[in-house]
Amino acid sequence: MRITREVLLKLAQDTANQRARADMDILAVYLHGSLLDEEPLLGGTADIDLFIVRNDEPAVEREVVRISDEVHLDITHHSRKLYRQTRELRLHPWQGPLLYGCKILYDPQHFMDFTQASVRGQFNRPDQVLGRVKPQVEHARQIWQSLSSSKDPTGRETVMYYLRAVGLVANAVAGLSGKPLTERRFLIEFPHRAAAVGHPGLYPGLLGLLGGPMVDATDIRAWVLGWHQAVEALQGDPTPPRLSSPRIPYYSRAFEAILDSDQPLGVLWPLLRTWTEAVSLLPEDSPASVPWKEAVTRIGLLGDTFTAKLAALDAYLDQVEELLEDWARENGA
Repeated sequence: MRITREVLLKLAQDTANQRARADMDILAVYLHGSLLDEEPLLGGTADIDLFIVRNDEPAVEREVVRISDEVHLDITHHSRKLYRQTRELRLHPWQGPLLYGCKILYDPQHFMDFTQASVRGQFNRPDQVLGRVKPQVEHARQIWQSLSSSKDPTGRETVMYYLRAVGLVANAVAGLSGKPLTERRFLIEFPHRAAAVGHPGLYPGLLGLLGGPMVDATDIRAWVLGWHQAVEALQGDPTPPRLSSPRIPYYSRAFEAILDSDQPLGVLWPLLRTWTEAVSLLPEDSPASVPWKEAVTRIGLLGDTFTAKLAALDAYLDQVEELLEDWARENGA
């Protein structure tokens, strides 16, 4: 199968049409994600992010459907009631940009046309931009405070929360100049977003929060083997859709492509995020957890050095909070 953007777009449209014909509860279908960009493939793989809006409550929230080793459908189901308050959606850090930039594939009642037009109204006004990004920094600060006050900030849950805080603050920076960062290209795109707001130094700081200075491509290649072990140990019933078997080549081939690029440390974000999530769903004593523990301990996310990581996150949050204050003042928000 020769994969091009045109082929993937046709597959998305055909899927929307087929689903709508077979299910009368479907109100609208729209497309979002990397397929809307010029180069959706990374490592020769891509997903097709479809959102199906239903009149009633969906039976499942998310499903992943394999097309081939290189392509899969990632389908999210929503109830129409989630779209009632369009002004609030405009201020949502994720739903706002999602609806602003989506491509509508099926919408016979013009439900999505109306919703998208409402969201797009005043979307880029400075106060609206600040309204989307500021809550992300506030949430990240709350996580930092919770971890700092914990009597025993160790274990899988701690690493999950820490990475969530890092993702929130990075996306707040990204949100000042564009849409949220996608998972696989998170660290590849972030330097451009940091530079766009006049703070290129936020990129090396972000790498520092993820232990980038402590590792190189050789180390990370060894970690990918441990990642495979954890994700494959997770396969069974039930397996979270985002870590199900069709997603394994989607991630692993992207890891290989990034490691072979001029930004090999760009693999740290998607690797650590998905690896930590997989390990968190395995039994505590699973042998597949051992490589993960060794890796996150080495970069300071477990063990005695985690206190230093929290201090670094605190300083990074301070810097981004000051950036938002300056940006708001300069843009009259």
